[in-house]
Amino acid sequence: MKKTIVLVDDHILIAKALEGIIGNFADFKVIYIAENGKDLIQKFEQNSKIPDIILLDISMPIMDGFETVQWLKKHHPEIKVMALSMQGDDASVIRMIRNGAKGYLLKNTHPKDLETALINLDRDGFFYPEWASKIIMSNLTDKNTPENTVRISDRERELLRYIITELSYKEIADRMKCSPRTVETYRDQLCDKLGVKTRVGLAVFALKNGFAE
Repeated sequence: MKKTIVLVDDHILIAKALEGIIGNFADFKVIYIAENGKDLIQKFEQNSKIPDIILLDISMPIMDGFETVQWLKKHHPEIKVMALSMQGDDASVIRMIRNGAKGYLLKNTHPKDLETALINLDRDGFFYPEWASKIIMSNLTDKNTPENTVRISDRERELLRYIITELSYKEIADRMKCSPRTVETYRDQLCDKLGVKTRVGLAVFALKNGFAE
């Protein structure tokens, strides 16, 4: 079954073109378009179908992307939100992520890269291209929690090396020769130690502190 997507963009021609592009993807389909955050909320209130993924523009009238993703995080945290914008500055990226976005793409992204991003977002729960990851590393890493101030076990170090790959937790468990539940335990322990809440936070820490394979 195809994953459902809603486009939120006040430029209807762009949204329609994007709908056509996604229509050629094997695993995804656009179910409707909203012109801004308020329009999206109204559609939800009118019992429109709740999508799996929302591709969200930032610069919109009435209710912009920053406000919309914050509302979605509070009322529909199960929806994976990816920003799709012309704005690639540090402030916009960081603000969208802090407000709840799980991915970030620019509108000049190639269709094939968009499909790859959607696959990763659906599978892993997040997706950031290399340029966005660099912004995250520079701005979101807790500089008061360097690697040498916390005690990280050998198995936790091993997990950190896999965290930054595209492997699922089940695949990581296979590599580490343990159960998925054990991997989840290592993950939760690391989150507690490092003061992060998501795989993204762990990945940022791993990259910043040289855990890349």
